[in-house]
Amino acid sequence: MTQPESLASARLYLCTDARKRQGDFEDFVDAAFEGGVDIIQLRDKTLEAAEELETLAVLRSVAQRHGRLWAVNDRADVASISGAPVFHIGQKDLPLTAARTLLPNVTGIGLSTHTPAQVDAAISASSGHMGLDYFCVGPVWATPTKPGREPVGLDLVTFAAEAVTRAETAATLPWFAIGGIDLSNVEQVVAAGARRIVVVRAITEATDPTAAAKSLLQALDAF
Repeated sequence: MTQPESLASARLYLCTDARKRQGDFEDFVDAAFEGGVDIIQLRDKTLEAAEELETLAVLRSVAQRHGRLWAVNDRADVASISGAPVFHIGQKDLPLTAARTLLPNVTGIGLSTHTPAQVDAAISASSGHMGLDYFCVGPVWATPTKPGREPVGLDLVTFAAEAVTRAETAATLPWFAIGGIDLSNVEQVVAAGARRIVVVRAITEATDPTAAAKSLLQALDAF
């Protein structure tokens, strides 16, 4: 495993756009980290590379101040140039083997999964030369951040929990449930076997991002 040491203990992962409409990106990510978010990924398809690098520089500065991780989505070139400690890819993005050749060994790489076969493949990739460092399972419920993507439901969360437990990587391979998760349903996700979650609207649409993050962590701790 090549993952940053703090990735193994991460529980709350936030994806956010550049918040152009609100104009508060730096204050927002600072508030989210203050509430206990472990990783913040910038995911904004409207950004050109130069603007994405500028926004990532802000994210990097705030993350370092809090001693937390930050992530780049899809683009390995941007991840490499920005020095991102975490890089995330989807099933149809740059192949894992290609991403690994472009990024330093210390960069943690994560992969989205949507089927049992993809979960099994992710677990296998974590123990081989490809060096996958974490994976996400979802979307558990339908979400506007992934329009047209069919939800996988809680059954795949349970499948992932059982599959990781059976694997030799059980103690070291982090995985996250993602997709429509908020305070109203996090209990169901944890009951299905997840101990880590990725959220978007549960924090990005909150009037108080710090309080929202704290509440989600408290919910995770309660089960």
